[in-house]
Amino acid sequence: MSTSQISKPKVVEIADVQNKPDIRHIAIDKVGIKDIRHPVLVKDRSQGVQHTIASFNMYVELPHNFKGTHMSRFVEILNSHDMEISVESFRGMLAEMNKRLEAERGHIEMNFPYFINKAAPVSGVKSLMDYQVSFIGEINGSQDQMTIKVVVPVTSLCPCSKEISKYGAHNQRSHVTIAVRANTFVWVEDLIDLVEKQASCELYGLLKRPDEKFVTERAYENPKFVEDMVRDVAAQLNADARIDAYVVESENFESIHNHSAYAMIRKDKTAG
Repeated sequence: MSTSQISKPKVVEIADVQNKPDIRHIAIDKVGIKDIRHPVLVKDRSQGVQHTIASFNMYVELPHNFKGTHMSRFVEILNSHDMEISVESFRGMLAEMNKRLEAERGHIEMNFPYFINKAAPVSGVKSLMDYQVSFIGEINGSQDQMTIKVVVPVTSLCPCSKEISKYGAHNQRSHVTIAVRANTFVWVEDLIDLVEKQASCELYGLLKRPDEKFVTERAYENPKFVEDMVRDVAAQLNADARIDAYVVESENFESIHNHSAYAMIRKDKTAG
């Protein structure tokens, strides 16, 4: 049979079930896709850009009169953008998502590991430290809002334990999480630096014996309660004119208890 004798498939109209009306009259706050992974390039203060893999959550609000949303369009939007993701391109994705999904409100989260090549404090040996970073965007009509969230692991040493003990003091690894809304561009590294300077001591991927001695003694000389940690970080964020609003949290994974110690401060510097 020649190619000229092969008939083309007939175009058949396929029902669009999502666009059918819904009679329950209940709006849905968020509907979309979760945990879709995509390669991205993120701006890096020292290297220019950094290749990483991000996990995306993408949602829109669904009015009460629509039965469903078009899930495939979320994936189309993600794949239509360049791999270099920034706060600016994030805003574009938000606006495009609302337009394509015919929604008034939308939400995108981009979660990814971010790596910094750190030099040990004495030996200078370099190793990679990873931090969990999130870009969070929300849009309502033409108004959008961007948040950068970073989880910074640090060391904290208990002031009370140091005070009451003849020798030594209990210390633990802590996670300090800051989520900031800025009025201009802020490097991820700037936020990490801000937190690490307030800890009993920062962490490193690789330490030699002289480095281990240094970080142990550094933590002992700089004890911090979980309350101290959030207050000291908040004070730095209060003094930073680039930051409009923030949430700072600290969780100490206690070495002498089977529970964590936790503290949180939230502030909107533009309110009142």
